[in-house]
Amino acid sequence: MSASIAVVDGHNDLAWELRERGYDLSADDIATPLPHLQTDLPRLRAGGVRGQFWSVYAPSTIPDPLRATLEQVDAVHALIERYPDDLVLATDPEDLVRALEAGPDAPIASMLGAEGGHCIEDSLGVLRDLHRLGVRYMTLTHNESNAWADSATGAADHGGLTDFGRDVVREMNRIGMLVDLSHVAPSTMRDALAVSAAPVIFSHSSCLSVCGHVRNVPDDVLADMAERGGTCMITMVPRFVSQRVKAWSDEVEAAATASGIDPLDLTARDAFEATWPHPAPPATLEEVVAHVEHAREVAGIEHIGLGGDYDGAGTMPVGLEDVSTYPRLFDALRARRWSEDDLARLGGRNVLATWRAAEAVSRELRAGAPVDPALRRP
Repeated sequence: MSASIAVVDGHNDLAWELRERGYDLSADDIATPLPHLQTDLPRLRAGGVRGQFWSVYAPSTIPDPLRATLEQVDAVHALIERYPDDLVLATDPEDLVRALEAGPDAPIASMLGAEGGHCIEDSLGVLRDLHRLGVRYMTLTHNESNAWADSATGAADHGGLTDFGRDVVREMNRIGMLVDLSHVAPSTMRDALAVSAAPVIFSHSSCLSVCGHVRNVPDDVLADMAERGGTCMITMVPRFVSQRVKAWSDEVEAAATASGIDPLDLTARDAFEATWPHPAPPATLEEVVAHVEHAREVAGIEHIGLGGDYDGAGTMPVGLEDVSTYPRLFDALRARRWSEDDLARLGGRNVLATWRAAEAVSRELRAGAPVDPALRRP
């Protein structure tokens, strides 16, 4: 297994895992193998990961998600400062290009992505501040709907985006922050695509036609996203890629709900799952391949990428257990007659092209009318 393809991964939750463990970078020294995690520097190198969007995530259920998000931003900056030979901050597409061109031993380009629009607390001023701190995409929702956008797994409060939600998308276009449509309801996907002047991404989503989980992307949305220059980054999360795992998860969730557990309370749900007498069936590398090939068929080879969501799920598919395993996926695709150019597009060239296009839109918009500094709220 050799890392010949450069990977720019769309979503990794290492920062949240480190937070859960107390941000103790002495105990969790990512320069050494950390078998209790799915991510460390040796395995990133082995997997050919040359660019990583680090998720700066905070649940919407905690009292102060903005504070937690800022602490996550700080944690990623701390990692970059602690490991300067291995990580470098990238805040524009050309930073990523320089990191890729520097070769496989150069520091890994590190970008930040905020997971869940609740973190801006309904303020465009906060959105702009996150951008100033290096955040280069924002997922419009997490698992719950917020005051201005519906989530795939939350209540259908708005029928998609509110007027303020459309303002959020427009301001993200203006400042050069990628609009991430993972986690959002199909109605929100379609509203965002209609209003966005820049191409969008799905940082960690798979295909609804292959696995019927609500977190996945319908074919019409995949096609529209591609027509507008976006990239869908296929994820590895078992219940999103495997219909068998989804069926098991649905059964456990129904039992948990019957026991009075809120299925959106991830901590309580995970604890309940741990007591379930029947273990989850394994997801497989072949099931991930099915999503990649379907996304290619619908969106085209120029509009697909990889967003593993490592350290965001307890287990990953057999053969794709951690960040070192991307070469196995590429080998499986080679066996299906994918060319090296195809693999390079999937690995990272497509999301780079989308980011460059979004940055070009931002330059055009910033050349126009000045921003209203008011703290806009829904």
